[in-house]
Amino acid sequence: MPKMTAPEIRPPAKKAARLKRHVLLRIDSWLDSTLWNAGYNLAETWEEITIFFRRFRVRGLKKLGFEIAGEAMTLGTAGTVVLLTLAQPALEETKKDWRNHDNFAVTFLDRYGNFIGHRGIIHENSVPVDELPDHLVKAVLATEDRRFFEHVGIDFFGLARAMTENARAGSVVQGGSTLTQQLAKNLFLTNERSIERKIKEAFLAFWLEANLSKKEILSLYLDRAYMGGGTFGAAAASQFYFGKNITEVSLAEAAMLAGLFKAPAKYAPHVNLPAARARANDVLTNMVQSGLMTEGQVVAARRNPATVIDRDEKEAPDYFLDWAFDEVQRIAARFKDHTLVVRTTIDLGLQQAAEEAVASSLREYGESYRVKQGALAMIENGGAVRAMVGGRDYGESQFNRATRALRQPGSSFKMYTYALAMENGYTPQTVVTDGPVSWGNWSPQNYGRSYAGRITMETALAKSINTIPVRLAKEKLGIDAIIKTAKAMGVETPIKKDVTIPLGTAEVTVMDQATAYAVLPAGGRAARRHGVAQIMNYAGEVLYDFERDEPPAEQILTEQAAIYMNEMMSKIPYIGTARRAAVDGVLTAGKTGTTQAYRDAWFVGYTGNYTAAVWFGNDDYTSSNNMTGGSLPAMTFKKLMDYAHQGIDLKPIFGIDTPMPEKEAKPEEAVSETGEPLVTLVRPRSLSSQSTRMIRELGQRLKSATPLSLPADTAALGPKEAPTGATPAGGATPATGAAIPVSN
Repeated sequence: MPKMTAPEIRPPAKKAARLKRHVLLRIDSWLDSTLWNAGYNLAETWEEITIFFRRFRVRGLKKLGFEIAGEAMTLGTAGTVVLLTLAQPALEETKKDWRNHDNFAVTFLDRYGNFIGHRGIIHENSVPVDELPDHLVKAVLATEDRRFFEHVGIDFFGLARAMTENARAGSVVQGGSTLTQQLAKNLFLTNERSIERKIKEAFLAFWLEANLSKKEILSLYLDRAYMGGGTFGAAAASQFYFGKNITEVSLAEAAMLAGLFKAPAKYAPHVNLPAARARANDVLTNMVQSGLMTEGQVVAARRNPATVIDRDEKEAPDYFLDWAFDEVQRIAARFKDHTLVVRTTIDLGLQQAAEEAVASSLREYGESYRVKQGALAMIENGGAVRAMVGGRDYGESQFNRATRALRQPGSSFKMYTYALAMENGYTPQTVVTDGPVSWGNWSPQNYGRSYAGRITMETALAKSINTIPVRLAKEKLGIDAIIKTAKAMGVETPIKKDVTIPLGTAEVTVMDQATAYAVLPAGGRAARRHGVAQIMNYAGEVLYDFERDEPPAEQILTEQAAIYMNEMMSKIPYIGTARRAAVDGVLTAGKTGTTQAYRDAWFVGYTGNYTAAVWFGNDDYTSSNNMTGGSLPAMTFKKLMDYAHQGIDLKPIFGIDTPMPEKEAKPEEAVSETGEPLVTLVRPRSLSSQSTRMIRELGQRLKSATPLSLPADTAALGPKEAPTGATPAGGATPATGAAIPVSN
């Protein structure tokens, strides 16, 4: 009988492994079959689609047309996505309260109380388009936008026509911007020439057309455009030039007003009446050519051109007024009364000298250096803005390059790194090494492509060595600390963190630089920059006073750090890169700045009395002809400061008691392109410095004097019983109600 064997018993682990392999095989089989079936079905479907579309296959020229249409659709879809992305920044501008421009009516006075201009509502309220003279509306449309009521914000036909005419002429003879685009620029943007601005302008024009009626757009355009003579809007211009309401202007006057939109400074009739009349004649021709009027209807206006009221040709400081108006709106937003009188800090004598300094520099050197624009901001040490130049010509461009243009400051930004170093224990005599340095993939080099080895901090700053501030930032200070220092000293522009910041690649404004540098002559205290000294209502009530309502200056740098910086900065105009900036007979300090490819040239400097920042460049960022900060900017600074320091008490720079150092090498005498020496600005003397000082002291004593009061035995008497010559209690006169202070 065969021997029986017991059945094989598999361990549980082996049984589980076999089951797992079985499940995996089934999954693999399912995936294979599913994927194969999907691929097969997809191929079948694609074959059916291909067979279907073969019915529509075209050949020859039709195929070319379909290919072009397909590519156009593809590019159009991609372009739409790009345009929507670009539209986002433009539409952000519409979130601002842009309609409230006319809430304020501000009359501006200079530092001495003289009228200098106005902004906001100027007694002339907006006149509805339906109430305007028909010939005024026709004159504007015929000249500025003939297809205004047909296009949707951008006139593509007009743009094509302008491009054709410009191509034929070989220069820009016609503009393609619509009236809506011009309004978009006036409401939301600036005159800065850039592709970004033009893209925003286009989207904003579409937005205006979608949200406003044509009449509203036209009305806003007529109210907001600059018309010369410090006036904004056709209504204000009508009163200024003709002394009459806008509804009463004749055809000849309407033509002259319409001609101002193109170039208000060039065609302003109170400045150049022949040019204004010639421009008005062109407007009349446009009206005839556009079919809005006949030659017979305009012949009387041609034969009898408009006449204007005699006005003082003295121009208002418009760039400053625009900036001051923004300051007033910020400060006075909390006041119930928005009809205000504002005493500003501007000194018209210094303002005129600043304008002449920039204009003469551009006139004499602009062509050779290939620069077309300049800007300047001047602050009296203590914070009062005494002069501001925002560009070459306000009439051509209202864009304020002193407060709104963001430009790279170049080496003038090194001041913040050195100031921080002085705060961290360095001194002007600290020895540092000028040698190769790398920060990641960046290896900055000096201007002369050479290295000086071991030098003092003072020499490094005077010679504008590039490697030293980079080495300090990398090894000791850090980029964040430098940015924090710049912000604390007065730079309001956002600064992007980058390793190249120590060499001035961050964009700042001219006003930023002037404000920050003014900390140094103030002994390290904040500059407290301001353009508004007092705000009053028409009842004479002082609503705001800078000295009364603003906090005292904070200590930004230690006094010792400020002294060290002043010691170093005061050497630069004598042994450094700014030898053309040294003011005659006055200790001068400052720093030059030149950016890559010579796009921007700066000089920011100060004396014991004033601080000023000067910039020259081009709006389109094209390079100059090797212009450095030590050339035209330094010369312009000297021209202004020589004027400003005539006949005044000279104050020392904080912490500097030593006499002026001798120049290492006297630069060649500056001459114009014609070979003639530059004209020196001479400040007219009205009072001696001693007389001025005595008058100021007397004024301070009068302010602090005790008001006149009546004796106790007469105080109870009524006004009619008061003794002859007595003043009512409180020292107020019945006529004015003003207190009469007397000396003790």
